[in-house]
Amino acid sequence: MAIKAIDLFSGCGGVSCGLTRAGLTVKAAVEIERDAAETYLNYPPLANVSVLQKDIRKVSGQELLKAAKIRRNEIYLLAGCPPCQNFSMQNPKNKTKSEDERKELLFEFLRIIEELHPPFILMENVPGITTEFNANILNEFVKRLENANGDSKEKYVVVKGVLNAADFGVPQSRKRFVLHAVRKDIYERLQKSGISFELPKPTHNKSGQNGLTPWITVKEAIGDLPELSAGQTYTGEKKIYNHKCANLSEDNLKRMKYIRAHGGSRDSLPESMVLSCHKKKNENGEVFSGHKDVYGIMDPNKPAPTMTGGCLCYSKGRYGHYSQNRAISIREAARLQTFPDDFIFSNSLTQAALQIGNAVPVKLVEASAEVFMNVIDGLKKRKKNRHN
Repeated sequence: MAIKAIDLFSGCGGVSCGLTRAGLTVKAAVEIERDAAETYLNYPPLANVSVLQKDIRKVSGQELLKAAKIRRNEIYLLAGCPPCQNFSMQNPKNKTKSEDERKELLFEFLRIIEELHPPFILMENVPGITTEFNANILNEFVKRLENANGDSKEKYVVVKGVLNAADFGVPQSRKRFVLHAVRKDIYERLQKSGISFELPKPTHNKSGQNGLTPWITVKEAIGDLPELSAGQTYTGEKKIYNHKCANLSEDNLKRMKYIRAHGGSRDSLPESMVLSCHKKKNENGEVFSGHKDVYGIMDPNKPAPTMTGGCLCYSKGRYGHYSQNRAISIREAARLQTFPDDFIFSNSLTQAALQIGNAVPVKLVEASAEVFMNVIDGLKKRKKNRHN
């Protein structure tokens, strides 16, 4: 029997893709953005998922179960990755927002959990959710999971931590907060069966020592794709979707060539090529040069930097191709997030960049999903043996 799942804040489908590739069957999803929902349904294994294109604040738990065709007493996984912008320390707007404003969508996820009391929960978010700035929010969320109404059937056992996606076969250095939870009555069954409940164990590390595989590099991930010029879309004989990249101005093309020849960072630029915005001074008269990674070139022998909503734009991060004078393509960014090649995005660079950058790396989700699969399979085997 298939292990079912529901995906909240699904975006274009990174979490659902990872769950599906691990063997779960996603039955329903919630996503407010039309373009993201269309991309989600464009991936064949997700084409039949019931996607509610609605504001999560207007979705009830019962509506979700009905859409997913899941009975309340079934064994299933509820996954949710509430938008991370409210917890990111990189977002200056958060300094002016109240805790109530910043926690709203996370606590909509909690509302649905408390309506349904699902057997298993997966949540991912930015590491910033664990900082002192967000501590009250995360602590309240976890406390309510662990102590729901004092009823053992409504309590959860929670394991959580910050994981690096590169440690799970993702060719990208990207840290994520990961939370696994299991309802306490089921946890007690796991204990009796000797089945552990934990976060996924790394399969890769930087050096490849201790029996693990070395981190996947940028070149290993995208090096086989055909060459492109800036602004070009691949139209060759090979069936490659979304191999399209942004155009570059003549000035930026000159900067890229110079940076490539001088170490890969914009710090190497001569004064005449430095942008005026990178020459601004702060109140102390010191040059405030902004983020150092912008206009950077990827190192082919390391995992990529974190993919963001600007990952297809050379001026928004270290997103220059390691050997070609252009920014990375949609397909290359998708590969660095470990989306399969038959996961097709819009050819709109703006939409594709947002969808890819906002997604959770597929292989990181897959690693969590495999933990849940093993736990649920263990429970089913114990039940089967007990009836034999």
